[in-house]
Amino acid sequence: MKQSIARILSLCAMTVLTGVTQNTFAAELVKVGAGSDADLKLYVIDCGVLLYNNPNKFGYKKEDLKETNLSNGCYLIVDPGKGTLLWDTGVIPDNLWKGDGISPKKFYAEGTRPLKEQLAEIGYQPDDIKYVAVANQYWDHISNLYQFANDTWLTSKITRDKLLSSNAPEHTDPALFSSLKDTKTITIPDDKNYDVFGDGSIIIIPTPGHTPDHHSLLVNLKRTGPIIISGDLWHYTKDFETNFTQNNDDRPTTLLSRARILQLAKKINANIWIPHDYIQFSQLKKSPEYYN
Repeated sequence: MKQSIARILSLCAMTVLTGVTQNTFAAELVKVGAGSDADLKLYVIDCGVLLYNNPNKFGYKKEDLKETNLSNGCYLIVDPGKGTLLWDTGVIPDNLWKGDGISPKKFYAEGTRPLKEQLAEIGYQPDDIKYVAVANQYWDHISNLYQFANDTWLTSKITRDKLLSSNAPEHTDPALFSSLKDTKTITIPDDKNYDVFGDGSIIIIPTPGHTPDHHSLLVNLKRTGPIIISGDLWHYTKDFETNFTQNNDDRPTTLLSRARILQLAKKINANIWIPHDYIQFSQLKKSPEYYN
């Protein structure tokens, strides 16, 4: 996405800045550092697929898109000196895998491989993870969160309250979240950035609109350069051209969050990853390979 950031910014981001000065956004972006000397590893984990034959909820007809299905990415970031962060936990709970070689399905989602199995392949068990966090409260991000109850949960208060309420997110099993009641928790803000290790290497950025608790993740890699994992801000790369949003999004807020991320990407020369864009996601190398 690096090569098109300037064009995207001119086409759509500037149009949503009415009433919000450029200086306001610039002041926010100054707070995002250039990273640290940490030699991070970023593992991309395939956590399944969302089967969409009709993308009209995203503003498209089927013929508008080369691929309508959505990928479901999870990400493990490893700092050899400070620990690990697992970002997103997938759509298919590992407890649905029966060991018979058949990929489980749940509603319109299908599993690829168990998350726990993929973590073990790179040398980690759930209890080895220092921090776990999710982009938002929806089922395709939180389904394996229960496995990390012994880790430290970095979470918006909105997310935690929703998961532990009697009205848990749709398509989820509320019983799976009961173990999180006693999980060590650090509440992250919904109105300012959160620096995970305190050195600028991994920053959680509030990007509301898709949900009030939506966040994106900036990972500053030494060799690859900065990566912004944008969560559900965009679902398809075509959204960069059309600026369509999902039909249940808070559209004005989503557009402001997109503008902020686009400005940040331009400022620090970052690549934007869309975890749900099936084609873009298929082109990324997957664990046990990694980016650094």
